[in-house]
Amino acid sequence: MKTPRRPSGPINPPRSCKRRNTMNEELTMASAKQHIEEIRKDRFWIGVGKNPLSKPLRMAVKYLSAELYSKDVHFLMELIQNAEDNEYPDGVEPSLEFMITRQDITATGAPATLLMFNNEKGFSRKNMESICNVGASTKAGNRKCGYIGEKGIGFKSVFLLTVQPYIFSNGYQIRFSETPCPECDIAYIVPEWVDSKPCVSDIQKIYGRSRKLPTTTLILPLKPDKVKAVKEQLSSIHPELLLFLSKIKQLSVKEDNMDPNVNTIRAVSISSERDFVAKKSIDAESYTVHLTAADGDNPEGECVYYMWRQRFPVKQESKVEKRIDIDEWSITLAFPYGKRLNRGMTSVGIYAFLPTEVVTNLPFIIQADFLLPSSRETILWDDVWNQGILHCVPNAFINAFVSLVKTKEDAPASSLARMFDFLPINTSCHPKLNVIRESIRGKLLQEDIIPSESHSMQKFFHKPQEVGRLMPTFWNVLLKAKRQGAKLHNLSSLEKYILDSSFDTDKYNDVLNFLEIEFVDVNWYPKCIQSCNLVFDVQEDVYVELLCFLAVNWSSQFERTALRLIPLLKYVDASGTVSLLSIAEAQAQYTLCRSQHAQHISWLIDWSKKFRSAGNLVFLPGKTQEFTAKVDFLFAWFKDCRIVTTIDVYGYASLLLNSLGSNRTLVLDFAHFLHLSFSRSFISESKVKRLCAEMPLLNGYGSVTVKRKGVLVPADGSNWVQLMGSNPWRDEDFVELAEEYLHSRRYAGQYVPKRALINFLRSCACASDIPDISPPDAPFPTVSGPLTKQNAFLLLEWIMKLRSNVFLIPSKFLSCIKNGSWLKVTISGSPGYKPPSQSFLPCSSWGSLLQSGSDMVDIPMVDKSFYGNKISHYEEELKAIGVISDCGEACEFIGKHLMSLATNYNLTATKVIAMLNFIKFLREKYLPVDKFINAVKNVEWVRTSSGERLPAESVLYDGSWEAASGISQIPFLDQGYYGNDILNYKTELDLLGVLVGFKPNYDMVIDHLKPSMSLNYLRAESFLFALKCIQNSQKSGTLVASLKDAKCLRTNIGHLNPGQCFLFDHEWGCILTVFDGFPLVDGDFYGNKVFDYKCELEKIGVVVDFDVAMKAFCNDFKQRASSKSITKENVLSFLSCYKEFRNSKRPLPTEFRTCVREAKWLRTRLADFRSPKDCILYVLPFVDDSDKYYGKGIHQFKGELENLGIVVDFKTGAALIFENIFFQDPTYITPESVISLLKCVKNFTTEGQRSLPDTFLKKIHQTKWLKTKAGYKSPKKCLSFNAKLGSSLQRHDGPFIDEEYYGPAISSYKKELDAIGVVIDMLSGDARSLLAHHLKSQSEFARIVRIYDYLRESDWRPDDGAHKRLWVPTSSFDGMWLEEAPPTLWIEWGNTRPVVSHDECSAFWGHVIRYWSTKTEQMISESVAKVPAVCPTSDDVQLVDKLDVFLPDDLLLKDLFGKSSPYPLFVWCPVKNIHLVPRARHHDIYAKIGVRKISKSVSICELSAAECGELKSPKDASIVKGLVRLILGFLGDPLLNMVVEDRHETVKPLLNVTVLEMSEPIKVSYSLKMGSGKVVKVSTSQMVCWEKESSEFFTQKVEKSGGQRFLVEYATRFSEVVAQGLLWEKEDQIARLAELIKFGFFMGFDEDAVDYFMKSKNMHISLEDEEFLASAFPSC
Repeated sequence: MKTPRRPSGPINPPRSCKRRNTMNEELTMASAKQHIEEIRKDRFWIGVGKNPLSKPLRMAVKYLSAELYSKDVHFLMELIQNAEDNEYPDGVEPSLEFMITRQDITATGAPATLLMFNNEKGFSRKNMESICNVGASTKAGNRKCGYIGEKGIGFKSVFLLTVQPYIFSNGYQIRFSETPCPECDIAYIVPEWVDSKPCVSDIQKIYGRSRKLPTTTLILPLKPDKVKAVKEQLSSIHPELLLFLSKIKQLSVKEDNMDPNVNTIRAVSISSERDFVAKKSIDAESYTVHLTAADGDNPEGECVYYMWRQRFPVKQESKVEKRIDIDEWSITLAFPYGKRLNRGMTSVGIYAFLPTEVVTNLPFIIQADFLLPSSRETILWDDVWNQGILHCVPNAFINAFVSLVKTKEDAPASSLARMFDFLPINTSCHPKLNVIRESIRGKLLQEDIIPSESHSMQKFFHKPQEVGRLMPTFWNVLLKAKRQGAKLHNLSSLEKYILDSSFDTDKYNDVLNFLEIEFVDVNWYPKCIQSCNLVFDVQEDVYVELLCFLAVNWSSQFERTALRLIPLLKYVDASGTVSLLSIAEAQAQYTLCRSQHAQHISWLIDWSKKFRSAGNLVFLPGKTQEFTAKVDFLFAWFKDCRIVTTIDVYGYASLLLNSLGSNRTLVLDFAHFLHLSFSRSFISESKVKRLCAEMPLLNGYGSVTVKRKGVLVPADGSNWVQLMGSNPWRDEDFVELAEEYLHSRRYAGQYVPKRALINFLRSCACASDIPDISPPDAPFPTVSGPLTKQNAFLLLEWIMKLRSNVFLIPSKFLSCIKNGSWLKVTISGSPGYKPPSQSFLPCSSWGSLLQSGSDMVDIPMVDKSFYGNKISHYEEELKAIGVISDCGEACEFIGKHLMSLATNYNLTATKVIAMLNFIKFLREKYLPVDKFINAVKNVEWVRTSSGERLPAESVLYDGSWEAASGISQIPFLDQGYYGNDILNYKTELDLLGVLVGFKPNYDMVIDHLKPSMSLNYLRAESFLFALKCIQNSQKSGTLVASLKDAKCLRTNIGHLNPGQCFLFDHEWGCILTVFDGFPLVDGDFYGNKVFDYKCELEKIGVVVDFDVAMKAFCNDFKQRASSKSITKENVLSFLSCYKEFRNSKRPLPTEFRTCVREAKWLRTRLADFRSPKDCILYVLPFVDDSDKYYGKGIHQFKGELENLGIVVDFKTGAALIFENIFFQDPTYITPESVISLLKCVKNFTTEGQRSLPDTFLKKIHQTKWLKTKAGYKSPKKCLSFNAKLGSSLQRHDGPFIDEEYYGPAISSYKKELDAIGVVIDMLSGDARSLLAHHLKSQSEFARIVRIYDYLRESDWRPDDGAHKRLWVPTSSFDGMWLEEAPPTLWIEWGNTRPVVSHDECSAFWGHVIRYWSTKTEQMISESVAKVPAVCPTSDDVQLVDKLDVFLPDDLLLKDLFGKSSPYPLFVWCPVKNIHLVPRARHHDIYAKIGVRKISKSVSICELSAAECGELKSPKDASIVKGLVRLILGFLGDPLLNMVVEDRHETVKPLLNVTVLEMSEPIKVSYSLKMGSGKVVKVSTSQMVCWEKESSEFFTQKVEKSGGQRFLVEYATRFSEVVAQGLLWEKEDQIARLAELIKFGFFMGFDEDAVDYFMKSKNMHISLEDEEFLASAFPSC
């Protein structure tokens, strides 16, 4: 790497002053030693006398050093900072070296020693005098000169690490000590000359004898507990430490040990070099910094930083006291090229010359003169000085960035992209840095910084919003097109400038999004494609890549753009020229095709030219097809968007089909295209047949036909013309091919011979001729007369082929063949022509026999002598056209002939007898009779009593049908018509299906059933036969339905429908005799046989089942009971029958039991009817056993009555009352009923001291039936009023039983009321709980007070989980109840009442505190916006926004603001602690709902004397052990109830204060900003002031010369400030503690005096308090 040019001068050159004395003195060791002796003598009085200032000096240095930094590393930063502020000789490269060694060169016993070497000019006399003092730095006020230190500590920070630091510089050899000098009692700043241990040679040995020792060496023998921390911090020195230091160029850290293996720190060497260029136009300068860092044994790391430093004037509003002399800010931004150096540590984002610990997440580093806290960890973000600097950062960044981007005009645009890595695209972790980030972005958007694509060496820059991005794949197309010579000059003239291609990559997406650079609109692309001619001016590969780009982005980007309309797609037109189509045209007007197979491309394109692009079918050029074949997803786009259709030869032919129209030439060419494509195997046989089936054909009449059912070969030489003469298929859409199909042709270089095409059409287009063609569904005339033998056999051959192909011969065609007289036959030896359907082809076995056996019909036989033996080969075909060749079929023919006679009513009785005789002849000759019978049995020709019927529907009558005729109309054969001869053919009749004999045929009976009205009043034998039919027939449903509708059943009360009748059963039938009116089946009429048909009777509706009968009985029983019509005879009869049931142990139905138990059918002596369960046989209510009703005879059924539920003894009767008691509307329960119940309870409990049944108690407790003053209640919710309550409660105050309603008698049943659950004891918990529960229903103020007083006096407490509510009075008479923590009430008060009373506040907030919970906290916090505040001018409590009032945690501030402000500023707390809740609890609640503390909210506007105060020890302000002991003794008072931890926490703020002593009273101005925006300002002068927020304790200097009055005033003020600061939450104890402190002050807080005083007051502290004091005051 080339070594960078060294800068010509410092970055921060001093302007008017220097760090040291302008006389850079070269001191000799002797003069240096003499100078040290002078300092020791003159400043520290060593050798002179006691120094009066030793104590303040020692304490000042100690406290300054102890509180400076929170980390040990800060001493290192302080030393580096001092080294940067040093001056260096000309020609010297400033360097700083740290070395740590185990050698104890100081002989102090240190485990390790740290040495710092600096090649500065060296210490001067003035420097030495400064370091031996406090606050006398030579850099003070020289910030403008380039000094970066400011903390005022400098060298003295080393005492954090060492007891004795050594300085060797410019002849000086001194050390300082942490231990006070025994000669002057001052530590830290007293110099002591060092003659040896170490000496210069010791130092040189460690540094290296071959190296020149730097001018200044600092030697720090480390404290043992600091060695590890120092090593860790040295190991973690950040490599960017030198980045913003203007002087130091080299920094190194290493460890020196004899054995390098024991080294524990990471050695590092950092160096920097700069190139400096000034930008005077904007008061800025830029330069580069080369940082290198060698980390131990690791290779040297390097990073180059582009630095931009710019000055800005300090705004007036940003000036602060610490920088009052600074007029301009110098802001430096560092932009790292490459990876930053960090040695594995966090990359710091903000420097204040040295690194802070702020991580910004920004890609550049900010350096400025920020104000820092003492820890240096961060910057003071809210400081106006720092905010002013941060406000300038965006402007500095913009200037730097523009300079970076535009400086090098000859640099290619591709080199600029990396500059954009410096943009803050990521958000920062700090809000104020995000403001900077957004400001930078806003300014960048207005700058011309974005390079656009250029086609020359000139670079062009534009604003971000003027530039557009392109899709990456389109860039690829453009760049390839450019390389192939395409002209892209118009690229940036299409609406937007185009981002430079080197920048327009995914790598920079985040940057481009940050700058809001968007992709060009999709409408830009069609303009670009057209203007740059990206179709014809590029080679095929780029053209295909362009199509791929469109395919990928079509649906998401371009589908609805102008890209659809521009010519993009190449195709071969009808002349063979390559032309262009738009995508819209390809989708709507043209079908753009590509070949699926490469070998078909030229074939299809050639034929496309032949067809002259018929139907707008065009093809992509062959070369385009070859290139697109390699891109699969392009095919998907072609297909999905219907742009290009991928087809094979079959697909092309399919599309072409619809475009042929009526063009005779195209139609004929298409047939040749299919023929030749098939012959070259470009299309399969199945597909070509499919196309042939659909293609149009040229018919014999010269026209084109598309629709067809079949194809006929041309007429010339065809069989169909020979047989039929004309074309019978014309009406059936058969096409007769034109003669042109027979001619020879030449197509596509192929010769087609004569008849080759017709053979192809026979094979693939089903062009046919007889016998291969399907017959027409029409007759043809040639079969109407005789056919020649040749044509007859041609016809039979045709039929044979049809049958072999399982072809269904059309009916008309077959009919004309069957019925045409074309077949030659012989009839009784005579020749003739008959239709095949009337002709026979007999065999030798039955022909002559059948001819002689039937004298009814002549049979025509086929003439074999004419046709010869060949006719026998077509036997099946002859059968197919109707020729009869089977004996059975001949018989069938005869039978059908006879049936035709029957149809015409010409089948006489004689013919019938002849037919029966023919059947008998066939049987006897053993010839088959089946087909003859089948031919005649399905015709209605049999004459019966019911008319003409089928044989199977006829019956030959005999005696077995007598009973059936009573219910059925059977069709008996008419013997009167046929005569008695018919009886000789029973066998033949049976064969025909006539029913001969019953057999038994019940279905026949049911099929001819008489109507229902004809079934009334049936004879017994007919009814029983009907039951038998039901029993045996599968069709019984019809008979059952008919019988149900007929009065066919005789009963004891006449004929009735079966559904009204009952079949008497001897086992249980007695129940049907209890009441008159049950119709019973007449057993005497039908005889016992009727009981055999119990099941059948049940089917027709007769009740035969016990359960059903009982149900009917129950219905009747309930109806009679409801109408009170059950007579005593009925009851006695029923009980008698019931007794039989019990004796027979027959289970009774549940419904029956329920019915007789629940129905009110028993008459009692109360002259009413009741259910058995409500009756008692011997006690009320009596069953009426008087002679007027049931009589004494009912007692014989005692068992039955008991079984039915009637109570028959007293014991059971009482239980019955308890068990069956129920309550309806309580208003119907009379007082007498209640008294009667109580009497019953009394009798029951008195007898045997029994307890009431649980079920009874449960029932009465579930119902509100007892009347109280609060309405009807259940017993457990009732109280019995006790007159002894006197005025405490009144009867209307609770649910007391209404004695006025029940009368005085109820008071005598206290014991019984208690037994049923009424609360009698008013002192019980139940009584108080009832009253408390009743309380929520009250609204009368006086009543609520009585109840509440009673509950309070009886010490009642609600359950833990009980729902809490609050009563809030709204007047002197009433009020309202609110739920727990009721924010709605408070919100209502806040909206309507600006002032509330103390009592209202006490009630509300007392309730809130009492029931405080997390839920309450959330509810109050979210809902309550106003809190009570104390009005400063009256005793009113005002409701004020909670952001406008404060907690008085600082009583001094409370008094100050309370007296000065006209507004109510402090929250209200009760004066009298009614709820025994500490005031601190109130404050805690207020704090949780959002009220602020006054100490946290107030800010100091002005502290006039405090800024010039002198730092003092707390001891000097009387904050000593005696004071704290006195306070702890007071806090230990048992009355304060403070645990040990609370006492210690209370005292700690006092121990942690920083004391500042003033010569004058402290004048303090406070500002308090309220939530409403109002600001309250107050001022005060104070002798003592304790700022708790900053832990600063300001005190006026105590001058004893001020007199006793001044001391008393100071002691009073001091004691009040301390007491108020500690006990702000316990205001009532402040005065007591203040008096104790004031008394202690006058004792000087002497520990002995304080101890004696505390004993005299019986005050003591615990052991824990003693340990706390010992830790707080370890040296005492």
